[in-house]
Amino acid sequence: MEKPQAALPVILYSDDVSPQPAGQCDCDGGDCACSLPSISSLPDGSQPTWPHPNQLTLSLGSQQQLLHDGHSLVYGPFHRPVILNEHAANIYTAFTQPERTLAILQSCSERYGTEQVEPTVRAMHVRGLLHRAGEQPTLMHQPQTLSVWMHVTDRCNLRCDYCYLPHLHHDMSITTGRAAIDAALRSAVAHGYPVLKLKYAGGEPLLHFDTVLCLHQYALAQGAARGVTIDGVVLSNGTLLSPERAQALRDLGLHLMVSVDGIGYTHDAQRRYAGGHGSFVDVARAVDVAIKSGLVPDISITATGKSAGHLPEVVAWALERNLPFSLNFYRENELSASFHDLQIEEQTIIAGMLAAYAVIERVVPRRSLLSSLIDRANLARPHLKTCGVGDSYMVFDHQGRVAKCQMQIRQPITTVAAQDPLALVRADQTSLQNLSVEEKEGCKSCEWKYWCAGGCPLDTFRATRRYDVKSPRCNIYKALYPQAMKIEGLRILRYGLSLDFSSYS
Repeated sequence: MEKPQAALPVILYSDDVSPQPAGQCDCDGGDCACSLPSISSLPDGSQPTWPHPNQLTLSLGSQQQLLHDGHSLVYGPFHRPVILNEHAANIYTAFTQPERTLAILQSCSERYGTEQVEPTVRAMHVRGLLHRAGEQPTLMHQPQTLSVWMHVTDRCNLRCDYCYLPHLHHDMSITTGRAAIDAALRSAVAHGYPVLKLKYAGGEPLLHFDTVLCLHQYALAQGAARGVTIDGVVLSNGTLLSPERAQALRDLGLHLMVSVDGIGYTHDAQRRYAGGHGSFVDVARAVDVAIKSGLVPDISITATGKSAGHLPEVVAWALERNLPFSLNFYRENELSASFHDLQIEEQTIIAGMLAAYAVIERVVPRRSLLSSLIDRANLARPHLKTCGVGDSYMVFDHQGRVAKCQMQIRQPITTVAAQDPLALVRADQTSLQNLSVEEKEGCKSCEWKYWCAGGCPLDTFRATRRYDVKSPRCNIYKALYPQAMKIEGLRILRYGLSLDFSSYS
């Protein structure tokens, strides 16, 4: 009697892992370059040598999360997330129980047929879910982008509660700006960076707009002469954006990031003009201006103690406009310490973030949000450090002094006159230290360590006076990471592709 045809195993995937919003990434999406093995990378005409299932083991740190309708999300720091239907998950289960691997696979073969089980196992190997025993991938410290913060002005027309700058009437001159670009390019060439990313910031850079344009034109020309690709973004409060300025940014290939912390009063409560009135109406107008000009703005949302409960509203606003956005946490500084209502309380921020995630789950955009849902964490790929500070990042102030981080802009390490300022930034042992997660107490055994990397080092130092310990926000992160991964799973379920197992026969 012929056995009935069983349902088939299915693996859904998406290789569309969007980068962090333009203004956020300081380290090329992490400080590693881990590539997935693929059939297409094999020499023409060659055949892959498939390992026996007994030689395979789960990828280090892989986790499995049940979604719905029998679908499971499998993710890990060394492979991109995939969705397994119930039947593929049955096969995957064999490798979660090493002592029963062959017995479970035999049972699966009887149920689905060997012609289904073997290609499924091979596909899991190719996607990185399974590795040869003893051949786990390693983190490689090879960022491709040198990021540079260009502090073009200290002036600003707003007085945001959490700002770390005193807003003095200081502007970067074109001469100083060009010297900063030249210094950054010298370091980019010396250290083999093919891409230099310039972040034009302040203060409010649109108050010094002509200088921004002039400097970026210079950077494009000098980058081309040195074989370095130039990327650029303007970090703005948006209030001064006009159609003409939006078009000028677009013409130069500059990205735009606009800060929007809430809708109406929520935004106005922490982002006011110097005169005291709110800025939301003007910011919302600027976003519309940018969109109409064909310039898609990235939206930066800063969650504070007083805005956390309103995160769903601003996230819905960004989703309605199909805009990329990032959710960031407030960081206390010397100038904001007196605003006690900004302080983040664990349960308040967790509740606010989860409510925002619920809004996203109802819509689920086509773009991946893995690198923009939780503060400084990048869940799209593994990394040893939270950001590129002290490694692939520099900050130039209006006088041409060079600091490690914009939050320490008044603690310079060197100047634009240095032949290789990045080398001096890397060598510094006196200011902010951005340690590997492997060196942080409380992180070494954490299942999230290669995504979180231990949190912002400056944030941790302010709370603990140490750099070698986990973030004081660790509990917040751990509560949110599984839910952020769930959103990616739902995205793959909606938009993902199904693997063609015939490629792995």
